[in-house]
Amino acid sequence: MVSLGQFCQKQGMPALVIKIGGSLLSRIPEIVPALRASELPLLIVPGGGIFADAVRRAKADDTAAHWMAIAAMEQYGWLISSNGLPATAHVEVPRHTTVFLPYASLREYDPLPHTWDITSDSIAAWVAKTLGLNLILLKSIDGIGIGGILQERVSAPIKSDVVDPFFIQYVLENKIQAAIINGSDPGRLQDFLMGLPVPGTTIGTTF
Repeated sequence: MVSLGQFCQKQGMPALVIKIGGSLLSRIPEIVPALRASELPLLIVPGGGIFADAVRRAKADDTAAHWMAIAAMEQYGWLISSNGLPATAHVEVPRHTTVFLPYASLREYDPLPHTWDITSDSIAAWVAKTLGLNLILLKSIDGIGIGGILQERVSAPIKSDVVDPFFIQYVLENKIQAAIINGSDPGRLQDFLMGLPVPGTTIGTTF
């Protein structure tokens, strides 16, 4: 189980990074009200979704595809923002729940390899590391499973198609506290943001 207290309240965290997966696009109108109701400021990192899928089909070289995919995240970010959330291009701890538009900051810092092993999962982890915040990945599944069994915690590198190949190692090496919860049920997200424990997978070694 994953709880907000585990992530922020007990540690005095001023905000939380939440990455919204592209597979949740149709759920955005239901997810945003839960985000807006949060008393804790949230920095929302968008996935790529259908916009990144178009980049994959274009078959550009690795560097071009990297920047095209980040531009795809920006498009998804504007879609999320259009449901009533402000947007920012700055990597900074939010005072209010805000959507992060990543292209300008990623162009400035260029912190990650240019490869399809890097997706919005790892970009969200970089944001969390840069700001010293904890990270929640909203996916359309409950978390990481092994042999059909949901893993409550991952504290060593493993292969999983739930996150990109770079993510788990990066989170562990940088001592980021991260977790995956199912965002396809907005009620579960609302429960989490209210401090109730919900099913999910925590990733990290410092809980």
